[in-house]
Formats: sequence, structure tokens, C-alpha cells
Amino acid sequence: MPIRKVLLVDDEADIRTIGQLSLSRVGKWETVLAASGDEALMKADAERPDLILLDVMMPGMDGPTTLARLRAQASTAQTPVIFMTAKIQKHEVARYLELGAVGVIGKPFEPLTLPAEIKKLVP
Repeated sequence: MPIRKVLLVDDEADIRTIGQLSLSRVGKWETVLAASGDEALMKADAERPDLILLDVMMPGMDGPTTLARLRAQASTAQTPVIFMTAKIQKHEVARYLELGAVGVIGKPFEPLTLPAEIKKLVP
């Protein structure tokens, strides 16, 4: 399925801003932003994104918990999720994949190549 709409979830405003620029200008994708796990659940259900980029460490509901809740929601049970995190040691990446993510992108990410990295993980 081609990617048309991406939900970017991150509690840091600067990352949301840079990510949105990258995804919309370089990737040419419609981009929806969420600042928390709770907001992500609501926007994912309402917006039906083709892909979710999800921060791992967020206050309140962290990324793994948010992913579990997305999987429990019928509207997002099958939506591909890529974790974005600075914690990319081998055992950490293995855990994220076991949780059901289709991939992991390290932070800081390169805005000009982020869409290409995503396409490698979700062809």
C-alpha cells in the first residue's frame, strides 16, 4: 500500500517540526502530528494514517505502551509502526521489533533522507 499519510508522534516540538518538514516536503506525504500517546491514539483513529512514526520515550504513555494500545484499536491494529529513538542498541531494536514495530529509525534522523529510510522499511 503506498504511503499517503503519516502520523508522527513525539513529545518534542522541534522534532515534530523537523519531521513534518521532511515528511511533507521531501516525502510528499500528508503529515499529522501528535505530542503524546493519548493524542496519538485519538488522531490515529480519526485520521487513519498509512504509517505511524512513534517516539519510544515520552512522558505519560511511552511508545511501547502506545503501540500496544494502537494494536488493540480495530482501526489501527494493522497500521505499520516505526519507532524513532536514540536507544538503538541491538537488544533494544530487537525488543521493539518483537513488540510489533516494522522497523526502528535512530535519532537524530537526517531530514533529507528520512523518507527514503521509511521506504526501505515499508516498501
